[in-house]
Amino acid sequence: MNLSDCTLCPRNCHADRSSVCIGNRNAVCLETGSIQDSVSGHLGYCGQTDEIIAARASLHMWEEPCLSGQTGSGTVFFSGCNMRCVFCQNHHISTGRTGKKISVARLSGIFLELQEKHACNINLVTPTHFLPQIIQALELAKSNGLTIPIVYNTSSYEKVETLKMLDGLIDIYLPDLKYCSSELSKRYSCAEDYFLYASAAIAEMVRQTGTPVFMDENTVHSSGQDSEPLMKRGVIVRHLALPGCMEDSKAILRYLFYTYGNDIFVSIMNQYTPLPEFLDIRLYPELNRTITAEEYDELVDYAISLGIENGFIQEGGTCSESFIPSFDCTGL
Repeated sequence: MNLSDCTLCPRNCHADRSSVCIGNRNAVCLETGSIQDSVSGHLGYCGQTDEIIAARASLHMWEEPCLSGQTGSGTVFFSGCNMRCVFCQNHHISTGRTGKKISVARLSGIFLELQEKHACNINLVTPTHFLPQIIQALELAKSNGLTIPIVYNTSSYEKVETLKMLDGLIDIYLPDLKYCSSELSKRYSCAEDYFLYASAAIAEMVRQTGTPVFMDENTVHSSGQDSEPLMKRGVIVRHLALPGCMEDSKAILRYLFYTYGNDIFVSIMNQYTPLPEFLDIRLYPELNRTITAEEYDELVDYAISLGIENGFIQEGGTCSESFIPSFDCTGL
């Protein structure tokens, strides 16, 4: 894929990411995320050049149980995003203002280091805009002994032709399905065509992976700990419930079940947390609250009434900033 005319995602920016010069990209890691760079050239919507910028690489325990297991998912959080939702929980990195430059070779080494720490998988978080470089790093790591499953953790605002570049490299897809309504996707993500692209992307993900496959429940890590049943292959579609969007959430669950039945897993999330330092409540007052327990119970009950059996739900009290890791360049 030619990053001098970038069309990796549906934004189709045609940005020349190879010619952009951003000052001091070797040392852009600040906890505050506030960096004043000198910029020349044209950045695309993701805000990134052709240099890989990541914000954290570590074992992460807060994914679905079949991904985190007992030892954690080996997550690599990439900086920048092609969605930039107004309610983003990872705002520090989605704006591309926090992170550290790493080479393809270093990224490959990070994958192997996470495997050595007994990660259940390698979890690529918001990776789309660095996909050509990630492919190189994965191929290099696999040639040097990387064997654990690879997870592609995405907003789903993807192009099918881009995802086809990953066929055979990705074992587990972890896509969001944020909206069915074009009005909501336009208002909160400036992506009126979100569902059109996301639904096609998920179909391609299911085509690549097939029905879910799990390790035996008695699988034991080399660390000696009995593990949760771990996913080896398949698709888990996440949906983050937003306040006031119950009907759209139900439409998403209907679509997923009527399209895929129980050939995929659905993860219904209640952890939305308004972050007043980033969310402009004057423009989006309806998002200035968490969803209620009653709203979440209604959504879960609706999923059950549809016949969804392969699903994950969250316990009460998960709507907090505890799910947001410290983007301090750990592990890079």
